[in-house]
Amino acid sequence: MSFWHERRVFLTGHTGFKGSWLALLLLERGAHVAGYALAPESRPNAYDLLALEGDLESMLADVRDASRLRTAIEDTKPQIVIHLAAQAFVRRGYREPLATFTTNVIGTANLLEAVRVVPGVELVLVVTSDKVYAPGPRRAMREDDPLGGVDPYSASKAAAEIVAAGYRARLTERGIRLATARAGNVIGGGDWGEDRLIPDLVRAADGATAARLRYPQATRPWQHVADVAHGYLRLVEALAADSAIARAWNFGPESEAEATVTSIAHRFLAHYSPRTGIESDLGPTPPEADYLALDASAARRELGWRNRYDLEAGVAATADWYAARGSGPRALRALTLEQLQAASIAQAAGLP
Repeated sequence: MSFWHERRVFLTGHTGFKGSWLALLLLERGAHVAGYALAPESRPNAYDLLALEGDLESMLADVRDASRLRTAIEDTKPQIVIHLAAQAFVRRGYREPLATFTTNVIGTANLLEAVRVVPGVELVLVVTSDKVYAPGPRRAMREDDPLGGVDPYSASKAAAEIVAAGYRARLTERGIRLATARAGNVIGGGDWGEDRLIPDLVRAADGATAARLRYPQATRPWQHVADVAHGYLRLVEALAADSAIARAWNFGPESEAEATVTSIAHRFLAHYSPRTGIESDLGPTPPEADYLALDASAARRELGWRNRYDLEAGVAATADWYAARGSGPRALRALTLEQLQAASIAQAAGLP
């Protein structure tokens, strides 16, 4: 808590799903948060439902606008930069490959260039994805495995990692430490993103239709957003204390939290809407990996990070959040903080 008190944090992507949770956690820890992102795409969305607008400095702008991004960093004078802003959808990447590459690659380069030339930044965290790895053996991927990507989204995130690596030495020369974070599939309340499993299940249940699963047997490493948010902050804290932390880090659950899309759908609907049916989507779909997993042993060993929510608890907490979303900002914010606090206790217990 004391590390973040009064720290000036520049958070890109603050209006998104993970960005909203991270912004609330930073505010709860006493940080001064300046957010830079596009306006929320969906209605509803976590940013509005949690009533975050009045508690941070919010700039609605595009990371591809290098001049405006640099001006924003100059004006807010952050000590810490956390970069989440991205085109975050695999299927949209197929439809809009150029926009995906320019946002995820050039946007990251724009941010790091601004950090390089604007004095005052000390620590930078660039968030990418578990999809940065080249296709390989069916096992949990380690940070030193080859980067790759067979679709525009995955390739753009791998390229963002390369951009970060290319800037690391230049930033180090200026006394700035840079790390990257690769997280597995994140669930939690407040996600209404297109073509994502939990939002699709919520939309089907609320619309009294059957949920259609595109990749029912695909296996992913599922984890709750509260655990991932704490992982990001724990990484920044460690980065401040040790320059050797300035590298790539995986944040994924233990192997027992790997599960198929069908399994997660049944678990979630059992809590949220037991009468909602499930069927396979037999229409044409672009290819995706049938198995993804991350080896996060380094984060557990060196950062003291671990997931508080096991698979069942994470799914249940997610269902609880969606069920409570009509209760108003005060009650929903209290529930979100309660779920963040539950993860915080686990992280504190795991610190070396």
